[in-house]
Amino acid sequence: MDGIAGRRVVVGVSHSQSSLVPLRRAAAEARGGGRELWAVLAWEPPGGGPGHRGLSCPPRLAEFRRSAGERLLDALDAAFGSAGPGVPERPLTVRGSAGRVLVEVAARDDDLLVVGTGPRLWHRALWPSVSRYCPAHASCAVLAVPPSPREKELGAVRRRITWRLPLDARELAGPAPPGTGRESTS
Repeated sequence: MDGIAGRRVVVGVSHSQSSLVPLRRAAAEARGGGRELWAVLAWEPPGGGPGHRGLSCPPRLAEFRRSAGERLLDALDAAFGSAGPGVPERPLTVRGSAGRVLVEVAARDDDLLVVGTGPRLWHRALWPSVSRYCPAHASCAVLAVPPSPREKELGAVRRRITWRLPLDARELAGPAPPGTGRESTS
């Protein structure tokens, strides 16, 4: 085995659009370092705690596992389209909490673990932070990727729509190109 074979970039993928930014960054890191991309989606059945680990309904568990696999493939397609990430990839769904699963998968010293960070305070209050758990427990390097600058703007638009507040669609396009007559005069 040569020095590059077997080296991996492991990235956490969730069901949200915000996980596409770290996924794309992980692919870029894999391309730049001649590594394999491991896209990991951790999943738990509803209720997910230890009391549900021995769920006695295998068909339901199979349905949850299949759904997780579909979400992972959808995320890969949304991030890279049919062209793929441009590196060898291994999509992986694992039952368990996201932080623990990612740390267990990225267990080699030469792995690079990529996780997203997010500004959503309400989300952090309800769910454990993967971006805090992984650096504290991983045995490999961890790259925490901030959200896209546009994500904050889109969040504001979603809130305005949810609360039925006025929304000027011209604000969504950003500044107008010079010479269009719509440029800002501030």
